[in-house]
Amino acid sequence: MDFKPDKKLGFGLMRLPLTDPSDPAKIDIPHLEQMVDTFLEKGFTYFDTAWMYNGFASESATKKALVDRHPRESFTLATKLHAGFINTRDDRDKVFNEQLNKTGAGYFDYYLIHGVDAGLLAKYEELDCFRWLLDKKSQGLVKHAGFSFHDTAELLDEILTKHPEMEFVQLQINYLDWTSQWIQAKACYDIAVKHNKPVIVMEPVKGGTLAQIPEEAEKLFAEADTAKSVPSWAIRFAASLPNVMVVLSGMSDMEQMNDNTSYMQDFVPLTEEEQHLCFKVAGIINSQIAIPCTGCSYCTEGCPVHIAIPQYFSLYNEDMRENLVQKGWTINFSNYDNLTKKFGKASECIACGQCEGVCPQHLPIIESLKKVAAHYG
Repeated sequence: MDFKPDKKLGFGLMRLPLTDPSDPAKIDIPHLEQMVDTFLEKGFTYFDTAWMYNGFASESATKKALVDRHPRESFTLATKLHAGFINTRDDRDKVFNEQLNKTGAGYFDYYLIHGVDAGLLAKYEELDCFRWLLDKKSQGLVKHAGFSFHDTAELLDEILTKHPEMEFVQLQINYLDWTSQWIQAKACYDIAVKHNKPVIVMEPVKGGTLAQIPEEAEKLFAEADTAKSVPSWAIRFAASLPNVMVVLSGMSDMEQMNDNTSYMQDFVPLTEEEQHLCFKVAGIINSQIAIPCTGCSYCTEGCPVHIAIPQYFSLYNEDMRENLVQKGWTINFSNYDNLTKKFGKASECIACGQCEGVCPQHLPIIESLKKVAAHYG
């Protein structure tokens, strides 16, 4: 049975518009309602949320902005079960039932075992989460069962071989990570194709990294097509892959919504020449990026010192692209100081390792925080 949406763009309810930029749970509901309405009006239907998104407030915001305001059959909704919030088999139902309550959706069109990697797989297997998900499907509470994945292509092959009942897989795919030895985007995509599993793409713009690229790279895209925005190249790259059924974009405002829907409404895949241009741009970006953080914020929820890790890394990356020898100072030194009034300083990291244990990018966060602390200290 073909369960792919008609259009390839999905609304990732992860980086939502906020009334307080320092608090991800303070979602601007009227703004979000406008975005949801525009998305549906233009013929798009796929919405993606999760238990911990936006400080655990995304699923509730989904109810307010989407479920309570539009007919249930007019959209499809995906959410997820993450191992970090379950310790017993009973916990699986506690989370699931609360998700039904928070979203008010009645059922989930797509449900994912969340963030599978070598570290979490053992827990998912121990708690029998794959079979549990199939039980939810048999009860009509889930229409389609799958999982999101952050690890090697070899492990993905093992999982899909052991669990052929999973209908789809969600992967991090973008032109910057396509040949990355850590993310293994192309290799994982090829495994999904091998097992005939449709792919949902997450992080196509790599947490905004591919929206704000070096001037040299931006010039290459502009020379190729002045009408296309910089992030459009990233989303179109992922959507052009034949086995991709949805590309998720974590849109934060109406400007991003209008841009994304403009070129995805009547989507035209990249040419081979355009694809090669993306790889050329990737080479330029890789030569300049310091810490390849996507800003997912998984690391911050359990940080005992409440360090604003993604924000600090973003400031640091911006500064590393500057000519600091010539400038000596940037506004980010003030931005960092302002953030430390509410969050722990990078220098206050106690190296507990909690953040590294949940980072989907497998970043050396502790060592990177030392660099941030030295830079802004």
